[in-house]
Amino acid sequence: MPTKQKMCERIGQYAVTSLLYEVAATPKPGLVDRLNSGAHKDMDFFSFMASTAALSPFFLKCARRGADFEGEDGAALFCGLRKIGLKAEQSMFQATGGVNTHKGLIFSLGVISAAAAACHRDNPRETVWDIERLCDMVAQMTKGLCARELDWMEPGKKLTYGERLYREYGLKGVRGEVESGFETVRTISLPAFSNLMASGEHRLNDVLVQTLLHLIAVNDDTNIVAKRGMDALDYAKGYAARGLAAGGALTTAGMELLLRMDRDFIERNISPGGSADLLAVTVMLHLLATPAAEWFG
Repeated sequence: MPTKQKMCERIGQYAVTSLLYEVAATPKPGLVDRLNSGAHKDMDFFSFMASTAALSPFFLKCARRGADFEGEDGAALFCGLRKIGLKAEQSMFQATGGVNTHKGLIFSLGVISAAAAACHRDNPRETVWDIERLCDMVAQMTKGLCARELDWMEPGKKLTYGERLYREYGLKGVRGEVESGFETVRTISLPAFSNLMASGEHRLNDVLVQTLLHLIAVNDDTNIVAKRGMDALDYAKGYAARGLAAGGALTTAGMELLLRMDRDFIERNISPGGSADLLAVTVMLHLLATPAAEWFG
């Protein structure tokens, strides 16, 4: 049976692996990858490397907070993560010269890290995680988050992108996804990713890109809407659906379409960053559900 410290280290390692795999997957239309910087002028592949290195200690801290938490109130555990998250953001900004590379994933993977450790505390002999149980824990920790932070806004307050998009379009963004226990990941991207991995027929890179296409096709990506509006979101969803119909990253024709999609998204300044974050969450949950010896061959 692994010690509490070893299990926390494993969770932290999974979070860092998820960040690295997400940015390394190529091509990702409109996003930073090994080929180009996508629809971004202020960051590149190396920005994400620096940010990931800076963030690596904080996921371990989130896991330790979950492992040491002795109460039953998930909301109290969530509140205890806020200081860790703020320090992680500061570290990210220092590493990137003030550029936001991973703010959404500090939130998502930090909550998952704490929830995973808390679940393991209750089942110390288990070496893999029940993802439904873990995501239920995430939902419990963040219950009421959208109501607290989006339904009521102080009159005259300068709105963040997320607050503005909720007011104008009802989009809840990362808050809604986390509060739902990552419903989009559980129902769409995790089954797609895990099934492709289980087949053993595809390269990891191609599985990652294919999974991203599944996410872009369905996700109400607030990164796209904030930059380019709802019409751009519909355009991106439709393009991703056409990519999947062509075979996506799993066929030669589909990969050629993906490269055209990347050029088009760059020209149109479309960046599906919210879907990229959910891809990292997908990897994290897959790792937690997979025996360590079976990691990606």
